Amino acid sequence: MADLRFEIADHGLQYVGAARIEGPLVVVERVRDVGYDETVEITDAGGRTRLGRVLDISDTQAVVQVLEGTTGLSNAETRVRFLGESFRLPVSRRMLGRVFDGLGRPMDDGPPPVSADRRDINGLPINPHARRYPREFIQTGLSAIDGMNALVRGQKLPIFSGNGLPHDRLAAQIVRQATLLEETSEFAIVFAAMGVKHDVAQFFIRTFEDSGARVAMFLSLADAPSVERLMTPRAALTLAEHLAFDCGRHVLVLMTDMTNYCESLREVGTARGDIPGRKGYPGYLYSDLASLYERAGRIDDSPGSITQMAILTMPSDDISHPVPDLTGYITEGQIVLERDLAQRGIYPPIAGLPSLSRLMKDGVGEGYTRADHPALASQLFACYARVKQVRGLADVVGEEELSLLDRTYLEFGNAFEQRFLSQGEHENRSIEQTLDLGWDVLSMLPRDELHRLSDELLDTYYREPGEAKPDTGGDAQERAESDTESI
Repeated sequence: MADLRFEIADHGLQYVGAARIEGPLVVVERVRDVGYDETVEITDAGGRTRLGRVLDISDTQAVVQVLEGTTGLSNAETRVRFLGESFRLPVSRRMLGRVFDGLGRPMDDGPPPVSADRRDINGLPINPHARRYPREFIQTGLSAIDGMNALVRGQKLPIFSGNGLPHDRLAAQIVRQATLLEETSEFAIVFAAMGVKHDVAQFFIRTFEDSGARVAMFLSLADAPSVERLMTPRAALTLAEHLAFDCGRHVLVLMTDMTNYCESLREVGTARGDIPGRKGYPGYLYSDLASLYERAGRIDDSPGSITQMAILTMPSDDISHPVPDLTGYITEGQIVLERDLAQRGIYPPIAGLPSLSRLMKDGVGEGYTRADHPALASQLFACYARVKQVRGLADVVGEEELSLLDRTYLEFGNAFEQRFLSQGEHENRSIEQTLDLGWDVLSMLPRDELHRLSDELLDTYYREPGEAKPDTGGDAQERAESDTESI
């Protein structure tokens, strides 16, 4: 253990020498007036300065988490200065269109953000009474989401994926296409990447630049110190809160990959000696994830909102893994990507049955999308569940032994996957197109099989094979626009 001595620096007391350096942690003994989560400045023998934060504090020592790694630090020459405040990020609307590292420092050769408003990245607690219930429908242009798992403004809706599935392409498409119906304002996008590869980061940068989306990016890449990943989503959400609740913007926050974030949390917990829980993750994994997810939503006296989509990859496609399992308890549903659909060339490979949006019922229907939307989605779920049962039966007895009705369900299932679920990566469907397409595939089934639809809806939208397509409001509007253009 190095001898500890004190020096009076320009900005306060500086501790020279560390008791221990273990992984990403530096232990400093005999500290005074130091608080939990306080920002720390660590200087090595060569004069290089890096940031850290107090992870644990006792009467005799402080455990400092070094955000940029401990490579090059020595026990004797390390200098530690406690700054007396939590890590703060300068926030400004001019940060949109910029690229930052995981700690909010510029990576795009631009100047550091200049703002007198410096926010604690841990955020401020929101009075639950001030929260407004999420209701307004958000159109993503994807039928599998808009039609059956609708996203609502202020919602937390994660994407559960597996390694090798196109979750990055899906997230980029949502960012390009997401819009609010009957509102002129566009989303401001805040993107946070934790532990992603350089090619994935470049894909997002190119995609957002080409689409013209106003995006603030926080990138903690795979070769960055893993501890930095713990700060990245907090920095991104701090900017999102400023844009939403101070500037009145609607903000879509996209965070990838939350599994990498949790791996870093497990690494730090192991280094500091925390008692491990399921699969070695610390026992506070649930509360830590909740501190991120619960920063989404809407509040009184602010026209803005934060809608959050977090991507997490499930190890071995295991949805019961601690990360997706706990995430599902905190968020309001999940979009699940299915490997079988992806292997059959269906994009986006969104699973019809495991996916769920718990707030969908409050953001669709008359006054939001179309009156038939809730019942249509329920009927599509029910019929697709029957398809799964019939396919299981066909695997046992053979398709030729099925009844005529069961074979009709198989035809419906194929049409549902190939026409409704599947669409182009740059195909942006309106909610009217999605609902009409849902009726198209449902009309393949006999009318008396559609038990969740009222006679009024069936008279309006259902058509027998060979019958002309019913005239809906969306079709009439499209014809009127076409006639106007021709004139």
